[in-house]
Amino acid sequence: MGLTSKKVLLLAIVVAAVLFVGTVWLWPRLSRRNWRAVAGRIGLLFVTQVTLFACVGLGANRSFGFYASWADLFGQENGQGVVVDHNANGPDGGPLQVLDTRKVSKSGGGRPEIGGQIQKVAITGPTTHIATPAYVYLPPEYFQAQYRTRAFPAAVVLTGYPGTAEALVDKLHYPRTARDLAKQGRMQPMILVMMRPTVAPPRDTECVDVPGGPQTETFFAKDLPQAVSAHYRVGRGPGSWGVVGDSTGGYCALKFAMHHPSVYAAAVGLSPYYKAPIDPTTGDLFHGDKQLRNRADLMWCLKHMPAPDTSLLVTSSKVGENNYKSTTKFIGAVKATGTTRISSIILDSGGHNFNTWRREIPESLAWLSGRLTAG
Repeated sequence: MGLTSKKVLLLAIVVAAVLFVGTVWLWPRLSRRNWRAVAGRIGLLFVTQVTLFACVGLGANRSFGFYASWADLFGQENGQGVVVDHNANGPDGGPLQVLDTRKVSKSGGGRPEIGGQIQKVAITGPTTHIATPAYVYLPPEYFQAQYRTRAFPAAVVLTGYPGTAEALVDKLHYPRTARDLAKQGRMQPMILVMMRPTVAPPRDTECVDVPGGPQTETFFAKDLPQAVSAHYRVGRGPGSWGVVGDSTGGYCALKFAMHHPSVYAAAVGLSPYYKAPIDPTTGDLFHGDKQLRNRADLMWCLKHMPAPDTSLLVTSSKVGENNYKSTTKFIGAVKATGTTRISSIILDSGGHNFNTWRREIPESLAWLSGRLTAG
């Protein structure tokens, strides 16, 4: 049974309930003051508490998608990562391979020209040799006859760390939201490429080109747009690509647009931070390279590098988010450049979680759509 399956959560709840009832039932028998009774009481309380915490943890993980599997939870995931592929076009002759397809939602229509389609894909970077899975949302218009020659703008959608790409589909509802907004005329039909920024799990590369390690920034700035554009009808103009992400993905999104404005015309950072951290999950990202470390600090970039010609949207909450002060400083620094454009969504309250981001995603997608073209 998988870590995120309903069966595991239900089993944990049943075990916790049985242990609770058992504790109440057996407590009178364990009320004596000998060492066996004391040990029994301690054991029952300990096991019951552990099971209750397991229920809470499994429920939270199922809701927020922190870990995708048991191997991911225990840091043993090694199925995907940095792959050295001597065929520059990937193992099957192309940098992007479609593995599976599914409907956007049960109520959205079975045919893709009515409800759109989600494709599970595998992407191999010809330049970086990074291989990673992703989900691609294709709007209904992509399959309609009157649009058969039309190109569409595209947006990369990123999770936080560690995150799961499935959560972007099933928890944050990006495809369904994009389809509904386009149907309402609030945004243009767009292709969404949904994935996590962790392309070398379990390491958190913070979307940095690590010296001697994964070239994550190059993958997102070069390999990914080229692979997607070669497979789908994506606009090839300078304003055809945008990027949006939450938490770590939000930091990466802003960085991509600031470092590569000719690739990403606009970026949305949902609850982002503005400087790459160094901790046990990242390891040594910069290997003593001061220039690389400074470049990963977005505030430093605004002060010391030419202002990029791109549009940025950042979000935060006055209560519940710890990035509120840094976000206001970032907004001020961007405004001072006079070149880079900045917008924001500031909620009165909202935590660093899926519920908050679901409140921000519709307006963020509409904003992003208004800054992209299919040219």
